[in-house]
Amino acid sequence: MPEPHAPSRSPESPVQERERLRALVVEQAAPIEQLRERIQELEARLAQDSHNSSKPPSSDPPFRKPPPCSQRQPSGRQPGGQAGRRGVTRRLAEDPDQGVIIPLSGTCACGRCCAEIGAEVLPERRQVVEVVIQRAVTEYRFVGGTCTCGRVQRSAFPEGVTATVQYGPGVSALAVYLTQSQLLPYQGTADLFQELAGIALSPGTLQRDITVAATHLEAPVAAIHGALLTTPVAHADETGGRVNGGLHWLHVLSTAELTAYLPGVLVHDHGSAYARYSVPPCLLQFPSCELTAIAEAIPSQQWATDRSALLWEANAQVNADRAQGLAMLSAGAVERLQDRYDAILTAAEATNPRHPRRPSIRGRVKRSPAYNLIDRLREYCDEVLRFIADLRVPFDNNQAERNLRMPKPKQKVSGCFRSETRVDAFAMIRSYLSTLRKQSANLFQSLVPTSQRSPPVSASHGIAE
Repeated sequence: MPEPHAPSRSPESPVQERERLRALVVEQAAPIEQLRERIQELEARLAQDSHNSSKPPSSDPPFRKPPPCSQRQPSGRQPGGQAGRRGVTRRLAEDPDQGVIIPLSGTCACGRCCAEIGAEVLPERRQVVEVVIQRAVTEYRFVGGTCTCGRVQRSAFPEGVTATVQYGPGVSALAVYLTQSQLLPYQGTADLFQELAGIALSPGTLQRDITVAATHLEAPVAAIHGALLTTPVAHADETGGRVNGGLHWLHVLSTAELTAYLPGVLVHDHGSAYARYSVPPCLLQFPSCELTAIAEAIPSQQWATDRSALLWEANAQVNADRAQGLAMLSAGAVERLQDRYDAILTAAEATNPRHPRRPSIRGRVKRSPAYNLIDRLREYCDEVLRFIADLRVPFDNNQAERNLRMPKPKQKVSGCFRSETRVDAFAMIRSYLSTLRKQSANLFQSLVPTSQRSPPVSASHGIAE
């Protein structure tokens, strides 16, 4: 039995066919545009590395070297020492620990033994510098006697000598220095003490020394916090880490002389958490990597390149005026830079219009990364350009980023912190040591009195001279 045929559709007229195809093109235009944007987003995500995103350099694939992020131009000079530079040589020590007079030896050409020749010490000197690490044990004995009146008198041990055998402040200071400044693991530090000095330390003893040092540093670190709260400009940043199996944030607030690993004009990377802080207006530093990523992924986004060039030009002008001792740019220069900034954003907004809401889709309208960045640059225009209005404000947030470099190796060495108490102790000690280093103080020599409950404290600078 033959199958029934489907009903045939009446032929369309040329006008109807054009209208149908036109409606089909309009219907498919929006999905095609969404797919195009999705492809660009995925391609940009695949192209991300340390030079165009917040990814660390350690995450870069070994087979692809990212282009340099630095804006510095080649100087044309060859690597190494430059012509005309003054060299620096090692100097003789005026008080050597040991002196060796080398006697004459051998036989003279005449056959006489050189040891029989009258000799004098010549002025030429040569010195060999060596490191000597050894254990030094001091034994204390007290004495007793009976006075003529019949009373028994006994001498007392020095203050702090309370146990039959204990470690001195130098051992505790070196343990804290190696684990918290040089970031050695506990077992590696214990091995170093054992192999170089014959001192057997357990990881538990090291942790106790760290906890005690953190307790003794509460006063100087409080002084650092107080000084940071009164500084007109400070840098802030944050990094994540594992503490007792959970994710925690380590915040840093710093200047060129002070560091606090806790939570002014604040300089930060536009983290939303900073909006909750009741502080004076902040300078929002939008990382140049965001602009680099947009410019590389979408060549038509010329505004991203123009915006970066404008800010680097403004920074060069600010540096020139700051070198002349000026407190701010001229009103005309500020106005010209602001007008160019607005013009670049206006062109960017024309290239990246806001997507209209589609009736069939609920919730927030998805916006492109370029649109989001433009919106932020427009909303926080005054904060982004604050460095041209107040020359005390820096152009970048490198200060805080440098201060966060050392905690990252600590996390890689240890993997995580076992408790919040330990991460608090690390933050306390690192705040102190980072401030010491910025003020050119000797870290180890400052940690020795710390272990004796008397760390250097200065209310104005966080440490003493």
